[in-house]
Amino acid sequence: MSEKISQVSTSSSPSGRTEVGLMKQWQMTELKADFKMVESAMPTINENEALVKVAGCGVCHTDLSFWHDGVRTKKEMPLTLGHEISGTVLEGLAHLKGKNVIIPAVLPCGNCELCNKGRSNMCQNQLMPGNDFHGGFASHIVVPHKYLCPVPDSVLTKYKLEELSVIADAISTPYQVMKKSELENGDLAICIGVGGVGVYGALIAKIMGAKVLAIDINDEKLAQAKKNGVDATLNSKGLDIKEIKAKVKELAKEIGAPKYGWKIFEFSGTAPGQDLAFNLITFTSTLSIVGFTMNKLEVRLSNLMAFDAKLIGTWGCKPELYPEVVDLIATGKLEIKDFVQTFPLSQINEVFKNTLAHKYTKRSVLVPDLS
Repeated sequence: MSEKISQVSTSSSPSGRTEVGLMKQWQMTELKADFKMVESAMPTINENEALVKVAGCGVCHTDLSFWHDGVRTKKEMPLTLGHEISGTVLEGLAHLKGKNVIIPAVLPCGNCELCNKGRSNMCQNQLMPGNDFHGGFASHIVVPHKYLCPVPDSVLTKYKLEELSVIADAISTPYQVMKKSELENGDLAICIGVGGVGVYGALIAKIMGAKVLAIDINDEKLAQAKKNGVDATLNSKGLDIKEIKAKVKELAKEIGAPKYGWKIFEFSGTAPGQDLAFNLITFTSTLSIVGFTMNKLEVRLSNLMAFDAKLIGTWGCKPELYPEVVDLIATGKLEIKDFVQTFPLSQINEVFKNTLAHKYTKRSVLVPDLS
């Protein structure tokens, strides 16, 4: 276990500036190496920024890609990873100070061509914590304040602030793709891979009125999805494509789902998962690719023409949708307790290795332990 980091003390100065001790960050210094804890003076902020005390930061597949797979980050190492962040604003605009917030994983400029067309998640000037600048595996983080999403106090009567960090990607990303897919009441939503992101996709699809079929190779994940309301599950391990397609048709009939127009969501980020997703396309289907893999896939694109089907991608979630996601939790429509587990931030090296080895079935959130 990594050594713990010391408590940061806070007090108010005569000038009104919150006085804080050192900022502690767990940084990636080289590929596949242990993260190293670094102390530095607390940074000052400009008029467009906020200083946030981190409550929790989720461990995402993207973090693993940066740390283990060699996917390049925009900012060179040493770099503090982490983009699923919740916390409390210590410094910034008066109306934000003291507010509990979610920091969007994609922070657009708000002024460019794509932002003005409602595609702010694809802003080419966007900033991503843990990629473009130091992220949330730290005691504090400095971020642009423009898109911070406040968390109502009512939500915190049921959830700890650190648990809500998963809104920033694990929940918001599938929420955006469900809306992009034009999922309608009564549609069949097939969710391939119900891990840390896919399970929320399945639950959101159910909230939107779809008949939901979850496909995975892990019985425990499927059981959790079923317990939380999905209509049917299928463990595809050891089955070939033909067998899986036959079982999907059988299950769709059992749950009263339509024969056509399936909405297929690939969350696994694996070549087999994407291959299966493409092969499940039928007449007027929509296939949404959410998971990421560096592996290439050979497919016959003419299937899209023959089936009059659509293939779409998605990237993160535009900040404008975050309040809608928070509302799903605030109103009790979306329950997240069963899918989140917390660890001290000082255990970051163990948690990353265990996540890489697929030892967890829940989303891991690292909580700064500053004592």
